[in-house]
Amino acid sequence: MAATVKVVLASVKLTMDTITKKIRSVFETFTDNRHGGNNQRYDVSDAALSAFSVFFTQSPSFLDAQTRIEQSGGNNDTQSIFGAYKTPSDNQIRNLLDPVAPQEVYPLMAEIGQTLYESGYLDSFRVLKNQLLIAVDGTDVFSSEKISCPHCSTQKLKDGNTLCRHTVVTPVIVAPGHSQVVPLPPEFVTPQDGSEKQDCEINATKRWLEQYATHYAPWGCTILGDDLYCHQPFCEDVLAHHMQFIFTCKPTSHTILYEWVSDQTRIGQRHTIQRLRKVGKKQFIDTYAYIKCIPLRDGDDALMVNWCELKTTDADGTVIFYNAWATSHSITDANVEEIVQAGRTRWKIENENNNTLKNQGYHLTHNFGHGKQHLSNVLTTLNLLAFLIHTALEWIDERFNELQKRLPSRRTFFENLRTLLLYLHFDSWEHLMGFMLQALHRKRSNLPAFSPNLN
Repeated sequence: MAATVKVVLASVKLTMDTITKKIRSVFETFTDNRHGGNNQRYDVSDAALSAFSVFFTQSPSFLDAQTRIEQSGGNNDTQSIFGAYKTPSDNQIRNLLDPVAPQEVYPLMAEIGQTLYESGYLDSFRVLKNQLLIAVDGTDVFSSEKISCPHCSTQKLKDGNTLCRHTVVTPVIVAPGHSQVVPLPPEFVTPQDGSEKQDCEINATKRWLEQYATHYAPWGCTILGDDLYCHQPFCEDVLAHHMQFIFTCKPTSHTILYEWVSDQTRIGQRHTIQRLRKVGKKQFIDTYAYIKCIPLRDGDDALMVNWCELKTTDADGTVIFYNAWATSHSITDANVEEIVQAGRTRWKIENENNNTLKNQGYHLTHNFGHGKQHLSNVLTTLNLLAFLIHTALEWIDERFNELQKRLPSRRTFFENLRTLLLYLHFDSWEHLMGFMLQALHRKRSNLPAFSPNLN
């Protein structure tokens, strides 16, 4: 089913307040399979907001968040900052969210990204004659030999046991020279109805293209991926959806293409450019090479691609770096360096996205709850939503951005934030940001006075 992105946020100034109001309005539409009755103390939206606040504040677990709420005497960020009416227990949160499919969150992520795009925040990300780079990659978020659900992928181990896994493809907009990445709606690797084969990363990414290419292609997009994606069926899918590609291209998996590389090199069709680069007192030689219009595979129907490589050597001739790519972009002496730089930017999905989500406070691989239906995947999606909003806040919230710069790390910022929310009560996000910033800069006269509500 094609994604429908109804942009509402772009008509108003993008702030934490407008974002939280939109989040609540979306969460209020979440699936609720309960049949009514007087025992329904909590709304599904309250459970979703409570779970989201755990990821937004980077709490290491639901238990940690619940303990903080109890220690705070009930005055907690879920109600004052995120607009939850009541805060369920961690078990109630899991039970209420289990029927909610992650697809119910995707349009919200797409809408926030659309608003950033329309507001001009992605303009500086453009390369290669106004292209945006979308890196795709799959990452495991859960694995167990004991816990499973209908959406687990399975793998038989040598000892006869079955490993159950959750893997998600996490497309992100990246750009050379930018530390931020912009998460887009994900796609989970999960058993497909009517299919006897295991689902895989490539098929999940194809589904993502089918669902979202109509939305993102008009932006002018180039898909980046590793060697797994550099095969004709997927390359043709990208082109059919009116996007370009730059994919890592290894000799071991592209024997026919590299036979053409050898032949074209022998007859003088290999173009080479060298650049001397200094880093401190060290010198490096970057050697760019490219060949135009060679087949990606054997056969008369082979897709013709342009190939390029970068080899970096030090002063002694030792190879420091090597990689090669196949691309649909036209390639010349004038743009080969930019194409290579764009191709190399693919690593940002591993470093600035997957590594950040796993090791920089988001606890992506922690089992916050598995459930019997969608719980594991919807919690992962809420975590990705929190990461997207943190990225947006770096651009739209001056106080948040200033605090991020002044504190040693993002982790320190959220540790301070959670501590303040434990001992003090703040009426709003603006109240909290103002208090934190004033505490760091008490002599900054142009900031209004903020004080916590100690009642």
